[in-house]
Amino acid sequence: MAAVYGIPDVRYPMEMARFWLLKCEPDVYSIGDLARDGTTGWDAIRNYQVRNFLRDDMSPGDLGIFYHSNADPSGAVGVLRIERSGVPDPTQFDPRSEYHDPRSTRAAPTWLMCEVRFVERFAEVISLERMRGEQALADMMILRKGNRLSITPLTQGEFDSIRELGRSAGADEPSAEVQSRKVIPSVGAKSPRKPSSSIKRR
Repeated sequence: MAAVYGIPDVRYPMEMARFWLLKCEPDVYSIGDLARDGTTGWDAIRNYQVRNFLRDDMSPGDLGIFYHSNADPSGAVGVLRIERSGVPDPTQFDPRSEYHDPRSTRAAPTWLMCEVRFVERFAEVISLERMRGEQALADMMILRKGNRLSITPLTQGEFDSIRELGRSAGADEPSAEVQSRKVIPSVGAKSPRKPSSSIKRR
């Protein structure tokens, strides 16, 4: 494969894919944790708009930017891939969890989660301030005043721009799995398989 900025030029599967930015505090779960675990559940989301993204718009095979929030500096740190979405979040049913929702039932769960897989890690954080200075990212939702959503959609152009910023700084070699699209069956009525780890405080 040809090299871009000194790393393999992996051809991401773009057909029908959407693009996302997923935020998490690194002291809760970081890109390093995801690189170690391979996959994880992105749970404890308690915002209806984000829940609707997970239910209506996000699909297996979509790609996302992993963003460290409330960090020094906050910014984009790598790429992940959506494995499953619209999965009932088990924390809503657990009375011991701070995310327990007694109004939610297994027959009609209120809160959903997704499962994600590690793709690549940027060699350095692409800071929020740096992204503010990029014309290609001027309309990105995370830069809009008052936006505090933990998951927001990206255009393909925004995703590509952030990825290229990360690659210009160097990046860990992407997972070979991103070279072929892996179709994940819909969840349906089946219980979600247990992810490698679970993310809190969405």
